[in-house]
Amino acid sequence: MEKGAVLPLFYLPNVEFFKNLYQYKDLGLFIEKQEHYPKQTFRNRTSIAGPNGQLDLTVPVQKGSNARTAFKDVRISNEDKWQRIHWLSLETSYRSSAYFEFYEDAFAPFYHKKYDFLFDYNLELLQVILKLLKMPVAFELTKTYEKEYENFTDLRSAITPNKGSDYQNKKYFQVFEDRNGYINNISIVDLLFNQGPQAVRFF
Repeated sequence: MEKGAVLPLFYLPNVEFFKNLYQYKDLGLFIEKQEHYPKQTFRNRTSIAGPNGQLDLTVPVQKGSNARTAFKDVRISNEDKWQRIHWLSLETSYRSSAYFEFYEDAFAPFYHKKYDFLFDYNLELLQVILKLLKMPVAFELTKTYEKEYENFTDLRSAITPNKGSDYQNKKYFQVFEDRNGYINNISIVDLLFNQGPQAVRFF
């Protein structure tokens, strides 16, 4: 019997994350809400294709967020102007892409409105991206933390910055590809801004 899946919640997740969502969307999906916050993961970072190559963007979290802190309780550190930096990076990287102007109004509020909790921020972003992808995916948030799952495929640690992935998404045009070469499996926004309504065909 095919199983559903449990996934983590990332900041502007990569293409592989959405491939997993798409693969398991009819089998049952949970997004992990009750875990303790693991550092050095995609939960607060993403990568885009900038003018000078891969550009990593990190949402700063308040000091004291550690392995004993519940992810849902991790607060964003708004002391630095990280939102302005991220938005300028997105504009610089994708202003000349085919679809940025069609989607920028959907993303702009996330870089101008103050958010307190990283989980809430990521969740709202995910919901907007799914809507823009026209990819109806029903999921539930976990109500308790389970160390292991028997009836669901556990993907909570499957995609990490430090563990290389074998996943290769279908190649598509990238703005600075002629300068930097093709960059595989970066944030879904790269695919969305470059391919628009055709994005789901590249998982």
